[in-house]
Amino acid sequence: MEAEKWGRRIRAFRKLKGFTQEGFAKKIGVSVSLLGEIERGNRLPSEQFLTEVTNILQISMDELQPPEDRIE
Repeated sequence: MEAEKWGRRIRAFRKLKGFTQEGFAKKIGVSVSLLGEIERGNRLPSEQFLTEVTNILQISMDELQPPEDRIE
């Protein structure tokens, strides 16, 4: 369940910023299959992966984090 939340957020922001899955995977230095696994919620992204995603998309970790997981 946790992996699905992160995957949906990553996919939504990637599309919002105009990246294809192939282009985004290349930009962050991972395979398309790994990115797909994460976006589908089959794999939980690592901290390093999330940091790279936020850097490329120019968003904060707070923006990327699923709202229900945020600590207020």
